[in-house]
Amino acid sequence: MIEELKFNYGYLFEEDLLNEIHSIGVYKEFESSTTIIDTNSYIVSIPLLLEGAIKILREDENGDELVLYYLEKGDTCAVTLSCCVGQTKSKIRAVTETDVKLLMVPKEKMSDWLSKYKSWQEFILQSYHNRLQEFIEAVDTIAFLNMDQRLFKYLRDKALVNHNDSISVTHQEIANDLHTSRVVVSRLLKSLEKQGKIKLQRNLIQVLEI
Repeated sequence: MIEELKFNYGYLFEEDLLNEIHSIGVYKEFESSTTIIDTNSYIVSIPLLLEGAIKILREDENGDELVLYYLEKGDTCAVTLSCCVGQTKSKIRAVTETDVKLLMVPKEKMSDWLSKYKSWQEFILQSYHNRLQEFIEAVDTIAFLNMDQRLFKYLRDKALVNHNDSISVTHQEIANDLHTSRVVVSRLLKSLEKQGKIKLQRNLIQVLEI
């Protein structure tokens, strides 16, 4: 596990910080489609992603969800950092997009390391910056793209984080992630196939333009 930690974070953190993370971090593995952080739950640990991808979703008062962004190896989640600082409940849900390996670091260490390690401070600030950019992109996508453009971007993003141009996902799952109906998704998928952007297969969608 120390090798995975160094591979993903060694270019960011000094040796002493890597050793501290290794000594106190709790190693966990999750299968794909597992909820690891739920809405309205208190955050007690900061995740450091070693392998795989995590989907971050926002849920409205009716229980409908919208995908905001993905986390990949070498990332952490700025929303969990904010919840730790403010001691507030989570406003998002985190679901594993693929099988995932991560380290859970106690939230108390976040502030300790901010004053102790410059590299940790830079990592946290960069994480906030990256997630803010992704939030802005998510807002822009909803505000300025048509649903067919949003759908194709969703498929491309999903293919990229899975490192596979063939995606195993149902029309209903797509509809849930994009906060629309399955009928609309099915119609737009057929349109994208006619445009040569995707190929529909049994239980698979192949993205032809990545």
